[in-house]
Amino acid sequence: MYFILSKILIFLLYPLLWVFTLLLIAVFTKRPKRRKIFLAAAVILLFLLSNTVIFSWFAALWSYKPDVVNTKQTYSCVIVLGGFSSADKNGNGYFNESADRFIQGVKLMETGKVKRILITGGNGNLVPGKYREAEWVKTQLKDFNIPDSSTLIESNSRNTIENADFSKKILQANHIQPPYLLVTSDFHMRRSMMIFKKHGLNVIAYPSNYIAGHSDLSLANFIMPDADALDGWSFYLKEVVGYVVDYWK
Repeated sequence: MYFILSKILIFLLYPLLWVFTLLLIAVFTKRPKRRKIFLAAAVILLFLLSNTVIFSWFAALWSYKPDVVNTKQTYSCVIVLGGFSSADKNGNGYFNESADRFIQGVKLMETGKVKRILITGGNGNLVPGKYREAEWVKTQLKDFNIPDSSTLIESNSRNTIENADFSKKILQANHIQPPYLLVTSDFHMRRSMMIFKKHGLNVIAYPSNYIAGHSDLSLANFIMPDADALDGWSFYLKEVVGYVVDYWK
């Protein structure tokens, strides 16, 4: 039930849906004064949500500061959270815009910073098909000549809570000792660290896939609306609401 409710809530967290709703109310309302109020609200909301400066400011506040990684230490395992691949209409996997998670995990393996890599991710769709992310990613790791003996996969989880729960069981079953490096997107790291620590896992934050809050801004960013900022809010709103819910869950 919790999983289904979370998917419904995500749908309601798309900012463009809010703007569209205000416009619909303005179109169908019969009172001119009320129409002006809702039109103005839609325009103001659209401007605020598409402003790169406001979006970057919030992203910088939400960003989780990376933990200090001991460059002289070889860690037992890096846990890479899924969500960096998708399936096409035929069920074939491909890397999406979060592929930096995979890149950083492979980089840690190739540079000898970790002994093993654990990919955790199944299918988080409300109506899942046969595609299981971790199973597909394992085939990609083989292309980088990463041996099966160094690869662990967890292909049943549907969300971050299950990522932590199932990963813990795999790590314990294989007698892999902490601390572990945790790789996920910057916007997702704060919630992930909270959940993994609540599950008793000693993890070190290794964020990737920075989408906002870490770049210099130009004068145009103060004036010009940006569709990327509007789209980016959906990621951060999901994380903020998810953080609050998972904190009290």
